[in-house]
Amino acid sequence: MNEAVQLPIGVTRIQELLPHRYPFLLVDKVVAFEAHKSIVAHKNVTFNEPFFQGHFPGNPVMPGVLVIEALAQAGGILTQLSRGTLAHNKLFYLVKIDNARFSRMVVPGDVLELHVSIRRIIRTMTFYTCVAKVDGQEAASADVLCAETEKD
Repeated sequence: MNEAVQLPIGVTRIQELLPHRYPFLLVDKVVAFEAHKSIVAHKNVTFNEPFFQGHFPGNPVMPGVLVIEALAQAGGILTQLSRGTLAHNKLFYLVKIDNARFSRMVVPGDVLELHVSIRRIIRTMTFYTCVAKVDGQEAASADVLCAETEKD
């Protein structure tokens, strides 16, 4: 997989890069990418998301932990695209979250912009600086550590 990265990258290609699937694949499109540095991806938040049934009836809000998970998934895509590898035999785990802040609710109809930069790589773990935005306003931010392992 050494071909040049063609943007935007849609969900079919994202599924080649990450092992996540519905209902837990939280990245719909990659709109910007700089190898070994940064990525910008989108999550289209729709009323049909299964978590809105209980969070909260009559006042749907995307759970903050899922915003952080979406950022971590964008980080996994950044790492995979940078290496030119696929996810067929790999699993990615969220290991640590530091400095998480939530500044705005994410609701149906929002396009969640996932801005992720690589801060440091330690063997099979990558430390990312992440910011989620809606309409240019910060909705959440965190420093995230993810680890990669081979599937059994």
